[in-house]
Amino acid sequence: MKLDVLVAEIGSTTTLVSGFAGLAGAPVFAGQGMAPTTAHLGDVTLGLKAAVEDLQQNLGVSALSWGRMLAASSAAGGLSMSVHGLVYDMTARAAQLAALGAGAVVRQVTAGKLGPYELKALRQLSPNLILLAGGTDFGDRETAVFNARQIAGLKLSIPVLYAGNIAAADEVRGIFEAEGQPLSVVDNVYPRLDELNIEPARRAIQDLFETHIVRAPGMARIRQMVGGAILPTPGAVMEAVRALHPVLGDLLAVDIGGATTDVHSAAQGSEEIARIQTQPEPFFKRTVEGDLGTYLNAGPLARLIGHGVLERELGVDPAPLLADWPPIPHTDSQQALAACLAREAGSLAVRRHAGSLREVFLPEGRRRYAQGKDLTEAGTLIATGGALTRLEGRRGVLAALRDLNTSGRMLYPKPGALRVLSDRRYLMAALGVLSREHPQAALHMLLDSLAEETLS
Repeated sequence: MKLDVLVAEIGSTTTLVSGFAGLAGAPVFAGQGMAPTTAHLGDVTLGLKAAVEDLQQNLGVSALSWGRMLAASSAAGGLSMSVHGLVYDMTARAAQLAALGAGAVVRQVTAGKLGPYELKALRQLSPNLILLAGGTDFGDRETAVFNARQIAGLKLSIPVLYAGNIAAADEVRGIFEAEGQPLSVVDNVYPRLDELNIEPARRAIQDLFETHIVRAPGMARIRQMVGGAILPTPGAVMEAVRALHPVLGDLLAVDIGGATTDVHSAAQGSEEIARIQTQPEPFFKRTVEGDLGTYLNAGPLARLIGHGVLERELGVDPAPLLADWPPIPHTDSQQALAACLAREAGSLAVRRHAGSLREVFLPEGRRRYAQGKDLTEAGTLIATGGALTRLEGRRGVLAALRDLNTSGRMLYPKPGALRVLSDRRYLMAALGVLSREHPQAALHMLLDSLAEETLS
């Protein structure tokens, strides 16, 4: 059997391979194979080959070939980054949004001139990529140049991406060249006050990720099998969101995982809210909440809900369940508790992602302001990831996420207004990668994978 493309999702524990055919005409999803990730054995291709063999068995064919293999990866810790800007709510925030939108895990954010403590933390962190910003175009250049000298002087041999004041770009480039350190330069992420320009940096980060991932432990031989793009897995999901927006309009996608809860959105918002916004927001936005994983943070999430509340809802004491909490819930009691934790994690993550309205009393009277991402015009909520597509009780979680804006103060649709779609084949990341080379085929299969949920 000959397939057009295989897309591998190389996770920290599991490798999933999805096969696609008919990409030039009538695209179809052929099937999936799965195997343990083998980066810890020093060669990720062992797990890749095993997943391909599993796909072959699932398809029931004696031989399997393909034209091209692409990949998304969160193995080897994914893409770890630090970002550095001038003012936290301006250039540093813009740099962080670019990094998150590319699918990175942002480990350090600094604003202003880097001091000894921050430089020590950066050295200890040793991220895969450093994003240096600072200053609007032709504005302040002193901080960006100072930070460039500090970072280059560490001689970390870590790729640095400069996306700051364009007037300082040549000097920054000269500083890194003099120290023999790698540097790439792209357009400023914050060229003018209240203007975001994160797309060039986002694309450059994803390109640099491909360079990084093939050097990560266990990943050196990945290019023996993967000839096409390799994206960070969260970045691949964002590519799927970007592909869906022209068809579905303003939307958000939620992935509640064991380690993090990710929210992606694509939204223009309303003109009314735009007039009272306090700071610019990106059209495409991703937030990742490292304290809201339903496995790693099960205990804290349970405490947020309240053990008494959980006991009344579940009919059993949650403490024994939490004492031996598994990565994947199996029993009915574990499934029920997992749904409660997912509901709390998802609700908090969406509230952090979406903006809110606030009122301020001034001498001239009461004024209303909007802060954060405007999702009021969103018509679709997409559920992806294991918790929202496989978990018993997931429909109750989805209903809670749909109906979050009971107070009316969130920049979020009214209760009952969102249509809820589930990524039933768990293909958003794979098709996000595929959309880079086959946009129309990927979009067709994305829409086919999304099933509408009937919620009470």
